[in-house]
Amino acid sequence: MYNLLQGKRGIITGALNDMSIAWKVAQKAVAEGAEIVLTNTPVSIRLGTINRLAEETGSIVLPADATSVNDLESLVDGAMAHFGGKFDFVLHSIGMSPNIRKGIPYENLNYEYFHKTVDISAMSFHKLLQVLYQKDALRAGGSVVALTYIAGDRAMPGYGDMADAKAMLQSITRNFGVIMGRERQVRVNTVSQSPTLTTAGQGIAGMGSMIDYVDNVSPLGNASADDCADYILTLFSDLTRKVTMQNLYNDGGYSSILPYPNQILS
Repeated sequence: MYNLLQGKRGIITGALNDMSIAWKVAQKAVAEGAEIVLTNTPVSIRLGTINRLAEETGSIVLPADATSVNDLESLVDGAMAHFGGKFDFVLHSIGMSPNIRKGIPYENLNYEYFHKTVDISAMSFHKLLQVLYQKDALRAGGSVVALTYIAGDRAMPGYGDMADAKAMLQSITRNFGVIMGRERQVRVNTVSQSPTLTTAGQGIAGMGSMIDYVDNVSPLGNASADDCADYILTLFSDLTRKVTMQNLYNDGGYSSILPYPNQILS
């Protein structure tokens, strides 16, 4: 351990079970000296095992639906009350597509579901940042990180409307990053992770084949959930205090590879 987050405090969203990247981030953040507040929707808290994580990490769980501004306001107020003031970091690890869950292809989207995808997976990040900004909840030097995927930058068959949501998430990062940086000295970044077999990832058609393919093509192989958590911790730390408004790849080099058709590097 490096004590990277000694004396720092923050909110971790989206930890459902021990397959979640957010779960790994929470464990590692506490191991590096941080105090945390965990949050997820009331339904996810009931269905998941977040209370076990809270017990393990000595943290509290504050339920919040990230699509609800009122819930986010209560979350941030509750975190500030728990910490006794401002805090240092936030992880946005929230994403879901009803279209993908129901197997609806991109060329035949249900638009009511599409709206929910965007609200849950992208607009929730704007709402969270807006609440953090309005409440001046983060200390100078603070850091906000959201999880994304390369489908926000490139066409990725099978990723459906989540690709559009991730593109919007990354745009919000840049636009709110200007404001948070200039006015609050707070960083806002996204981490684009290798395909990872989380509970949410299991709902994407052909996920297993995608993981195998990308692992073969990537010079360093796929980054694991643990690898992603380690990277996120550096973005929460003071080591990256001049890094903001970036989409940062943690994918073993896959994003810089252009494979020949039907050829996988060995």
